[in-house]
Amino acid sequence: MLQNIGMPGLIIILVIALIIFGPSKLPEIGRAFGSTLREFKKSTRDLVGEDIEKKEKEIK
Repeated sequence: MLQNIGMPGLIIILVIALIIFGPSKLPEIGRAFGSTLREFKKSTRDLVGEDIEKKEKEIK
């Protein structure tokens, strides 16, 4: 779905976000989104790593 947005769509979304939240809140929202994304990636890596370890133990 996000692959079809393109650059003009992203610019429109950013302008709307700027209007709604204001320029002072956007950095805070960006940091919160970034930390949430990092935690999600870390959790995903941990889960995948656990699955790989379980499969290796089953093979042995």
